[in-house]
Amino acid sequence: MEVAAELFGDRAYQEISMETIAQHVGIRKASLYYYFGSKDDLLAQMHQGMIEPVIEAHRSRLDAGVLDPRGLLLAMMTDLVSLMETHPGHIRVFFEHFRELPEAVRTAVAELRDHYRALLADVLERGVADGSFVVPDPNLTALAILGMCSWTQQWFRQGGDISAARIAQYFYDTVTHGINAV
Repeated sequence: MEVAAELFGDRAYQEISMETIAQHVGIRKASLYYYFGSKDDLLAQMHQGMIEPVIEAHRSRLDAGVLDPRGLLLAMMTDLVSLMETHPGHIRVFFEHFRELPEAVRTAVAELRDHYRALLADVLERGVADGSFVVPDPNLTALAILGMCSWTQQWFRQGGDISAARIAQYFYDTVTHGINAV
């Protein structure tokens, strides 16, 4: 998957064949088909491998019941930005090759993305309910946060001057404190 992510990131998805991936991995194409039924299957697994862990991490935190809405929001934002460090090639594929997914898989992945947005909006609603946040539209705010965190894939460089955790903290502080000089 790492090699495929690099190849999909360097060239158009349509230009990369299973044969090309197999050659870059150093295995035969038939061996690659043992793990992935098709290039579309490989792409689908890459997408699911990005969204399912962040959903599961959030569920685990909710089940633990130790974080308030502020802690949950920071954790979710850190999860998203940290993907730039843990899955650098995959994250680019996740955002840039979504439309190449077969329709049924694209629909399933879109549902997972919508579910995560709803989880984020729920955290914001919890914060409104307990007085932690003033958020007129939790859904729109969730979309803004997702956009902010997701865009880092365009400029974040692993091993650069600032870590994913620091970026997430900065984004969190910006969202929760705003930029007004009040």
